Amino acid sequence: MKITLTVNDQVYIRDAAPSKNLLHFLREDVGLTGTKEGCGAGECGACTVIMNGKSVNACLVLAPEADGAVIRTVEGEALNGELSPVQHKFMEHHAVQCGFCTPGMLMSIRDLLGRVPKPSVHQIKEAIEGNFCRCTGYQQIIEAVLDVTGQLTKDNKGELRHV
Repeated sequence: MKITLTVNDQVYIRDAAPSKNLLHFLREDVGLTGTKEGCGAGECGACTVIMNGKSVNACLVLAPEADGAVIRTVEGEALNGELSPVQHKFMEHHAVQCGFCTPGMLMSIRDLLGRVPKPSVHQIKEAIEGNFCRCTGYQQIIEAVLDVTGQLTKDNKGELRHV
């Protein structure tokens, strides 16, 4: 069946098999490979994208169900070739290790910051609870979000402190 999606502000009209999920549609039919397949069962969050303003696991959404949707993927985070402030802070705080979970993590954070401009640590943890990361221990991710929202500072010893 023919579907129409707006992905990262660009309209795509493609044929999609009724059983094809949004993750594979984005990767195979649109050519955006930043969204990763981790588990294929909605458990790891590697495939998180923003659909109609809300984060979703693209592996759980059938492409035909997304017909007419507005999608944002990790490729849409950079503006004019420049990384977003959150992407910069992820690098600065070493919140990117192996990088496999990073696209989904960034999209979950984008969703959170779209709703809560200065989230608490608890809100950050809730926002990323569906994103599995085996490398960072999550602390660097939380620090990156606190820093990008102006809630992190260094004390006189150079130690990071939550404001």
